[in-house]
Amino acid sequence: MTIPVLFEKINGLRVLVVGDVMLDTYCWGSVDRISPEAPVPVVAVKKTETRIGGAGNVAINTAALGASTTIISVVGEDAAGKQLLQLMQAIPIDVSKVVTTGDRPTTNKTRIMSRNQQMLRLDEEETADLSAALEEKIWLQIQQYFNEKVPDVCILEDYNKGVLTPTLIGKIIDLCHQNRVVTTVDPKQKNFFAYQGVTLFKPNLKEVKEGLHIPLTKIDLNSLDDIHRQLTAQLHHQISFITLSEKGVYFNDGNRSALLPGHIRNIADVSGAGDTVIAVASLVYAVTTEMQLAASIANIAGGLVCEEVGTAPIRRQLLIDEAIRLLPA
Repeated sequence: MTIPVLFEKINGLRVLVVGDVMLDTYCWGSVDRISPEAPVPVVAVKKTETRIGGAGNVAINTAALGASTTIISVVGEDAAGKQLLQLMQAIPIDVSKVVTTGDRPTTNKTRIMSRNQQMLRLDEEETADLSAALEEKIWLQIQQYFNEKVPDVCILEDYNKGVLTPTLIGKIIDLCHQNRVVTTVDPKQKNFFAYQGVTLFKPNLKEVKEGLHIPLTKIDLNSLDDIHRQLTAQLHHQISFITLSEKGVYFNDGNRSALLPGHIRNIADVSGAGDTVIAVASLVYAVTTEMQLAASIANIAGGLVCEEVGTAPIRRQLLIDEAIRLLPA
C-alpha cells in the first residue's frame, strides 16, 4: 500500500477519543524590565490565543488527518468550557456527547510566553476522579455512541485529570473487545496498570520508568524488549509503543520489535507531541495492522509538530510528503 493510498483510507475511519480535555491559553508578550515589586520579569502582553489541549489535541490530530472524530469528556459550566467546545466544533470534532457539569472547572493551562519561551504556567483544574454520578453520565454517553455507530478505533487519552477512572477504563475496554474495536492508550502514572488487554499501549520513557520502578540507564533494543515483557506480564496487551524523545520510538507487537531513531528537527516546543504520536499511530494501525509502518509514520509526525511553538495538529500533506521522502517505498 502506498503512502497516499494509506491516507485515503484514513478518510473513512471512525474514531472515538475518550479522556481529559483542556484549554491551552497562550499570552504572548515582551520582557523589557524587572518588576519593582519582586525580582520577576514584567511581561507586556501583546496577544492572547487559545488552543485545544489534552485529549482534545488527540482529536484535532485525527480530524486533521481526515478521520471522522467524536470526543467524550467532561467540561465545566464556565467560559473556558464553552470556548473549548466551540473550538472543537469548528474543526469539526463531534462534541455532542461531551458532558457539561457545574461540579468541576474546565482544565485551563495558561502559558505566559516571551520570545517563544515559556516564562510561567498557570493551571486551573480539578484532578480528583469523577464523582460516581458524572462517571455514570460519561458511561451512558459511550454506550449511546456505540449503539449509534461502532468506531474503528478508540483512543484513551489519560492526563490524570479524573475523567478516566479505573472502573470506566475497564468498562470501555470490555465494550471495545465485544465490538472488536482497536483500542489504543496514552497512559499516565495514576492508572498505568488499569489498561488491561488493550491493543496498543503507548507510554513515554519517563512513564515506563515510573510505572515499573526501574532506572533504565541504557536505552537499547534488548533493554526495551525486556520492558515489553514486563509490561505484557502485567497488562496482557498486544503492542508496546514507547516514545523516547530525541532517541525516537520503540515498538514490540509480539512478533517483531524495533528501535526507530528520531529524525533531525529544529525543535521549538515538545508540547503535544505525544498526542500527535498516539493519534497517527492509532489511525495507521487501524488501517494496516502493520505496527512497523504505524510507528515509523508516527515517529515522523511527532518530530514535525515539535518544530512549532505550542500545541498544534499535524499538517496532513506535510506528513504525507515527509513519509514518502523518509520511508522506503
